[in-house]
Amino acid sequence: MDEQIPHDDVVIIGAGIGGLTLALALRERGIDARILERTAELREVGAAVALSANATNLLRRFGVYADLDEVSWPQTDLIFRDGRTGSTLGRTPVGSTYRERFGADYWGVHRADLQRVLSDAVGADRIRLSHHLVDLHEEDDRVLLDLADGSQRSAGIVVGADGVRSLLRRWVVGHDDAIYSGRSGFRGIIPTEQLTALPDPRAIQFWIGPTGHLLHYAMGGQGQDVNFLAVSRTPHEWTADGWVVPATDEEKFVPFTGWHPAVTQMLGAVEVDQRWALMRRPPLPTWHRGRVVLLGDAAHALVPHHGQGANQAIEDTWALADELAGADPDDPTRAFEAFEGRRRLRTRAVQYASWQVAEVLHLPDGPLADARNAEMARTDYFEDTLAWIHGYDPVVDSGIRPGALNR
Repeated sequence: MDEQIPHDDVVIIGAGIGGLTLALALRERGIDARILERTAELREVGAAVALSANATNLLRRFGVYADLDEVSWPQTDLIFRDGRTGSTLGRTPVGSTYRERFGADYWGVHRADLQRVLSDAVGADRIRLSHHLVDLHEEDDRVLLDLADGSQRSAGIVVGADGVRSLLRRWVVGHDDAIYSGRSGFRGIIPTEQLTALPDPRAIQFWIGPTGHLLHYAMGGQGQDVNFLAVSRTPHEWTADGWVVPATDEEKFVPFTGWHPAVTQMLGAVEVDQRWALMRRPPLPTWHRGRVVLLGDAAHALVPHHGQGANQAIEDTWALADELAGADPDDPTRAFEAFEGRRRLRTRAVQYASWQVAEVLHLPDGPLADARNAEMARTDYFEDTLAWIHGYDPVVDSGIRPGALNR
């Protein structure tokens, strides 16, 4: 091995939520990992994160729960509303009821705050900024990593935690397999005090209708901000090269014309100039190739309708760290296969569920929408529909709801 090339046993590509949490999970197993991050500083990518108990229970185990509690807001209720009239279709108490049921909070947190807490726990000495991976090459006992500045590093194991537009996924799959979902969205953050027309401002809420839906939740240590995602059906093909395209501020109102004042006030409170394509990626037959394995969005990207992208990545970290703890450093393939075996059905079920949500929320007026509304009004709606996701414990559970892949 060339002694001039820096070498690490485990290198994680990407200092996002999955990569940072994996470093903590590996540390708990006595494994030291190095994170390579392409940007010159850790900065916010995306506005906010909803962390459910399937993740926050693990974050407690990794020693960052108390610090996150200071900068996060526990949701009070989960509420579904008719987007045009504002009438409540279903309400499930969250708060203390949720903590008693699942053992941890359901938080809204600024993504930048979450990244800061995780990176502080990992330590600056384990994170290499301005390390932009552009290519990699496998040798018998290592992977050579080519960086944008012309330098190289090497690793015994490489974990691709580089997000939904992952270079490592393209390397494993052989091509870019993103598929446009037929929907796009606008995002924004607004001080809670400005939303004078909004009922239950510190609850997580879905305002739904045939032309789109608005999801929002409170976040920050005092619930001082509200994060929103306004989604509409845009069935034309997405022909832009990128996933984000310029948009006029007026475009955001078009799918929500005539909706409740709380919706239009929220949309009007922040000026937006970008529209985000909501892309799908098909399930992969394998998440690894040679000494490289994928994690989180790189392995099983989700559309955001269940708010589970970050949570599934955090679940992944437990299983991957567990398998790597017993891996043969000369041949990690069996550990990678075991990791996939523990996570494939679970993540595929959550993927399918997230794809279906928009179809359900955007039903046209009529018998199917009436039946959906009746389902949401059931007192056991959350338990029947969402508890299999939020109540999953990757330490002990298989996590697959019976029939989940068939619904």
